[in-house]
Amino acid sequence: MTQRHPFEPYFGIPATGAAPNLAPNLAPGSVDGIERRLAALLALDVVNYSRLMARDEEDTHQRIGHVLERIAALIGAAQGRIISFNGDGFTAEIPSAVEALRCAFRIQAEAAKRNADVAPDRHITLRIGINSGDVVVQAGRVGGDALNIAARLEQIAEPGGICMSARVRDDVAGKIGFVAEDIGPQALKNISGPVHVFRVRPEPAVPAQSVTEPPPLPDRPPIAVLPFANMSGDPEQEYFADGVAEDIITELSRSHALFVIARNSSFTYRGGNVDIRDVGRKLGVRYVLEGSVRRGGDRVRVTAQLIEADSRRHIWAERYDRAAQDVFAIQDEITHAVATAIAPAVADAERQRALRKPPGSLTAWEAYQRGLWHMLKSNLDDHRRAQEFFQQAIAVDENFGAPYTALAYSYSYEAVGYITRTLDDARVLAKYAARKAIAIDPSDADAQAALAWPINGAGFAADAYDRATKAIATNPNSSLAYFVAGLVQAWAGPHAEGRAKLHTAMRLNPHDPINAALLSAIATAYYFEGNYEACAETARRAADSYPGFPQTHRWLAVALGQLGRTEEARAALQKAIETAPRTLELYTVRRPAYFRPHYYSLFLDGLRKAGWSG
Repeated sequence: MTQRHPFEPYFGIPATGAAPNLAPNLAPGSVDGIERRLAALLALDVVNYSRLMARDEEDTHQRIGHVLERIAALIGAAQGRIISFNGDGFTAEIPSAVEALRCAFRIQAEAAKRNADVAPDRHITLRIGINSGDVVVQAGRVGGDALNIAARLEQIAEPGGICMSARVRDDVAGKIGFVAEDIGPQALKNISGPVHVFRVRPEPAVPAQSVTEPPPLPDRPPIAVLPFANMSGDPEQEYFADGVAEDIITELSRSHALFVIARNSSFTYRGGNVDIRDVGRKLGVRYVLEGSVRRGGDRVRVTAQLIEADSRRHIWAERYDRAAQDVFAIQDEITHAVATAIAPAVADAERQRALRKPPGSLTAWEAYQRGLWHMLKSNLDDHRRAQEFFQQAIAVDENFGAPYTALAYSYSYEAVGYITRTLDDARVLAKYAARKAIAIDPSDADAQAALAWPINGAGFAADAYDRATKAIATNPNSSLAYFVAGLVQAWAGPHAEGRAKLHTAMRLNPHDPINAALLSAIATAYYFEGNYEACAETARRAADSYPGFPQTHRWLAVALGQLGRTEEARAALQKAIETAPRTLELYTVRRPAYFRPHYYSLFLDGLRKAGWSG
């Protein structure tokens, strides 16, 4: 007997996984009983359905029933039909992309209305993906790549959110009001080739009396990239200028730390003199990136500047001069350079901005930034203060993933750096925090890398490295992902490759709160390679910059011990012990799982030469 799908009663469709007979009479021109047609596909899923049912099956069944009855009516009103059930959701075919998007907005609005008076842990939260394209109908069954892509888009949508393909965006542009966030090409499971994806939400209604008020700012720092000015006097160069700006938008959209305004909004400011403060007010952004392109002879010059909209203060500026040999290669190089510089520049500005506000008045984003500022100090007191701010951020918004990621790193620091928590406790807490961040956003590369660190701490270097490198593939601008991948190789080898990744992490974010640990990892790689001079130089530089971080003093001590500089080594070892009194227990009394026996013996040898008598 076929098991009934939980949603079947609300749509009156057999739960066989097949579509109902939508086309009993095939259109003229169909071949061998197969019909092809263009359609929009809407895939929907109930978030945490199993957990809700396990918590209170009767209550959940009743409330989901009310929501699904309304959804069925909305799909019917859009001339749509349910064509398949999948997991805890379904896919519908709707004739028009415009009607599919309008229907998705109405469905999410209905779900939000139903949740208004319900405790957060009982919310019925939906994810929706929309795609359009050619579908194949045979014997009433609907299939094809367009259907599969819609299902994958639903899977990467945020809880309560909607993701649509670029094709849907093009189909609906100018026909329905919406706000789209370009998150760039995405690799979707079992789909050949990347799919360009947009997160989308309804265009906010503006009350008549508030027409001149700017849109509210999101928690993440919002940024607009204006079209780059063509200073060449050659209209043909307009394409190159637009290409640079568009590629920068795409690259910045990969960052979960930025809210990037879509091209169709920011490119309305093409030509003429632009008032940056007016741009910030009308687009609702805090930062504006503008630039210019000049091509003359065999040279190309691109300038870019990042401006704080309210104050018109320049946060960052750079000029790039290149030989005009391969225009596309130049465009890629400059795009990467600009995008790499923007995120840390904004992060620095955001931390300073958060410092100017009283702690009790901070938003979740601001509390998170305050925590990062304390973490950057790299000493135990500030480390504990950072954790308090991360917890405050979570208390303000439990669906904000970044503070969970920061907590995951901080727990690992406590065990391997400050020695205030056992390795086992740190691994449990770090994994819990990282998985919370991943549950909020599975595509968050920083969160995936945060989970890789405790996996490496348990001795599973290959698994940790695999997860970290996949995080790099997800977001090549994630300094945290490069840090963890480099950290694994610093301890396990190849050491030179690990150092290269660690240097990339530092280049991606020169003022990252993890930089004390990052420099310590570079010193580690040099020590295990037997390059004690380079280890000592790196460790001393780190110790001078972060005197409250004990790991750097430890590596300085063992490197100086191997170099025969005994008095300096003794002083460094004493500083390590003073900074973290239990500093040697972890590395001498018992060998951590990530510490390979050969390197462990080499470390102990350096300690003894530094004056340790164990």
